[in-house]
Amino acid sequence: MAEFNERDWKLFRSKIAGWQEDYMGRLNREYIELLSRDKDPSENFWELYKRIRSDKRKIGVAGRMSRSEMMFNILSLINDGVICFDDLDEFSDELKENVRSTLELFKNRRF
Repeated sequence: MAEFNERDWKLFRSKIAGWQEDYMGRLNREYIELLSRDKDPSENFWELYKRIRSDKRKIGVAGRMSRSEMMFNILSLINDGVICFDDLDEFSDELKENVRSTLELFKNRRF
């Protein structure tokens, strides 16, 4: 992946915690809905268990935050629905163009 400027890296670091908190809040609401379903408690429990096992591996919950991983992390955040492209408005045009072109390249694939 490409190297990005210091400003983009600092901006990413300042935004990632908020993006993750918002995403985990959304996940918590989904978990509450799942547990509130009119199904057997054991079925709800095991469905929640599967969801948490899957969700905890996503960048929106936790991940390696290094400058060399920034592009992959941004792509994963978009791919997982944690952020949208508009959330990158403050970033450099170079970063946005790299994200846009990579997303276009992998439009029908999951990261």
